[in-house]
Amino acid sequence: MGKLVLFWNFIRRHKYAITLVTFALIIGVLDEENSLLQRFSHWREINKLKSEITFYRNQYERDSKRLKEISSDPEALEKVAREKYLMKKPNEDIYIFEEDLNKKQ
Repeated sequence: MGKLVLFWNFIRRHKYAITLVTFALIIGVLDEENSLLQRFSHWREINKLKSEITFYRNQYERDSKRLKEISSDPEALEKVAREKYLMKKPNEDIYIFEEDLNKKQ
């Protein structure tokens, strides 16, 4: 009985600290929806998505500028057609050089 009385006295003396630790444990780790671990995971995902949004906005701006340039300048359109789609004029020959990545060793 002596140990039980000591344990009970310890609980009575530190009831607020025990309650706070229990609450922090439940909120921080055990609660599936509102745990701190979930919040950290969501925070990382939000930051990742924000960086993707920034990347796609920049890409959209570059592509919009390129589209505007192509639609207004026939020389730019010809340049894109020649470089990307390998189009040529009737009297031209096109030579394509590909690098062999295995030879660079």
